[in-house]
Amino acid sequence: MTSVTCATCKACCCRLEVILMGDDDPPQRFVQKDRWGGEVMARLDDGWCAALDRETMLCTIYERRPGVCREYATGGDDCLTERAALTVTRVRT
Repeated sequence: MTSVTCATCKACCCRLEVILMGDDDPPQRFVQKDRWGGEVMARLDDGWCAALDRETMLCTIYERRPGVCREYATGGDDCLTERAALTVTRVRT
């Protein structure tokens, strides 16, 4: 089994909604308002985070990524669930 690292993941977590908190400071071009007026990371029509490089599947703002992205546990339960869901989606398409 391949070790779960961000380098082998292909950005499964980058399809999740990221609500920005007080100390988060991503470039404004990647921020949008949600339907309640809160700030979230923008996502493109494909559902992936706008800050994700589609060729490398790596974060283009890694040093300025939001706190929730920094705290996301690589290989944790949520990570493994997202990886499994993305695998199922790819098999179906």
